[in-house]
Amino acid sequence: MAISTKLEMRQSQSLIMTPQLMQAIKLLQMSNLDLVAYVEAELERNPLLEKGEGEPGEQGTSSEPIQENASDAGAGTSDGFDGATEEPNSGDWMQSDLETGSEAIASRMDTDLGNVFPDEPGVPASPDPALLKAGDSYKNVSSGGASEDYNLEAFVADEASLGTTLEEQMNLALSDEADKLIAGHLINSLDENGYLYIDLGEAAEQLGVDIARIESVLAVLQTFEPAGVFARGLAECLKLQLIDKNRFDPAMEALIENIELLAKRDLAGLKKICGVDDEDLVEMIAEIRALDPKPGSVFGSSLVQPVVPDVFVKKANDGTWTVELNSDTLPKVLVNQTYYARIVKTAREETEKEYLTESLQTANWLAKSLDQRAKTILKVSTEIVRQQDGFLTYGIEHLRPLNLKTIAEAIGMHESTVSRVTSNKYMATSRGIFELKYFFSSAISATVGGDAHSAESVRHRIKQMIDAEDPKSILSDDTIVKILKDDGVDIARRTVAKYREAMKIGSSVQRRREKNVRL
Repeated sequence: MAISTKLEMRQSQSLIMTPQLMQAIKLLQMSNLDLVAYVEAELERNPLLEKGEGEPGEQGTSSEPIQENASDAGAGTSDGFDGATEEPNSGDWMQSDLETGSEAIASRMDTDLGNVFPDEPGVPASPDPALLKAGDSYKNVSSGGASEDYNLEAFVADEASLGTTLEEQMNLALSDEADKLIAGHLINSLDENGYLYIDLGEAAEQLGVDIARIESVLAVLQTFEPAGVFARGLAECLKLQLIDKNRFDPAMEALIENIELLAKRDLAGLKKICGVDDEDLVEMIAEIRALDPKPGSVFGSSLVQPVVPDVFVKKANDGTWTVELNSDTLPKVLVNQTYYARIVKTAREETEKEYLTESLQTANWLAKSLDQRAKTILKVSTEIVRQQDGFLTYGIEHLRPLNLKTIAEAIGMHESTVSRVTSNKYMATSRGIFELKYFFSSAISATVGGDAHSAESVRHRIKQMIDAEDPKSILSDDTIVKILKDDGVDIARRTVAKYREAMKIGSSVQRRREKNVRL
């Protein structure tokens, strides 16, 4: 067979993950805190991006009654976004193309920021003389009058760490330098919860001292605040806290030494060992539960960030629900087209022109991605509210089973897009703040072919039944199954047991022991 060469043309289609599409996907699943940090980094990197300013609700906020078509969601989010004025043709906005041609760039050069940037970059804009005159009376207000610039961070107290707190107490409690050296070694050996999990013999050998001296220093350190630090186990941690409260009597000592019986809920055995009656045992257990098993965890940890909702849900006067985006969580950016038009004319090198073109494309895409992200969050949230109207109106017992596919089909998006939207996003309702993923739960079939029940609502009903049960007639898992089936919930006993254990509720035998003690 002869071998020859020839040219052949083929036409094919393939999906390519472009950098712009990857950025859009990344932005979609970011939390509001991560998004703010990302946009700040882009503002520093891209000279054509500017931070959009405006009153809350003026830019980036969208609201709509849920009766409206979900495709109109976020219609007001484009204020302050240059280069993102059209809806994508398809329901899934990430499939739309980005216009990058010269005509598209020219058509978008309508953002006039000339008043913000002076014609001569090196010459500052002249301030109003009236403002200068008024400002003279405020000079030297700061301490000593040496500077008019305030460094507000200098007035913020540093977060105390566990090590710093213990070292301050060590300097007051110990005077011998050798003891301070030993104490410093023990402080550095603590874990994040304040426990000391090292071998004292090895520490003595490492420091070249007797183990008796290490134990002597340790005894002093165990009196430091917070009570319970430097313990070598849970029992010793609880013991140190009880000693600090002057509550470490023989009965409590016996309880601490047999703490494993408390974990097993063997209350009868504890009464016998401690030599107390039911009432005293209940009080002792209550004291144990009030102690902190991790005394060091309150120090040195990162500050707890409050949950900031991405979406607000409010009830309108006509009884319908209104869904609004939280404008405070939406970074606002502008693309400075005027600045680009001015400096692109002065670019001489080809690399400079390529850099400016790439920066403009990136800026336009970021503005478009932020706008579409807001619209997509609003679409998904609006549909969730529409699906879970019963929960918002009547409570958790009316939470419907819901999955990603149902939402995706209702708004014409892919399930993966809905999944990314619901990650790390929160909704503020009249019943509290919930992560969007909370509204998705599996379905439990009805016994007579009725509507399915949400797994979350069934768990809530199980907890309600157990909380209200008669101490003399504890409900077994089989009894709970029978009650639920009588109410139309088709559920297996093992499912009830799984839900009960997930809520950290003991078995019927364990609950009977506990409630008999309280009688």
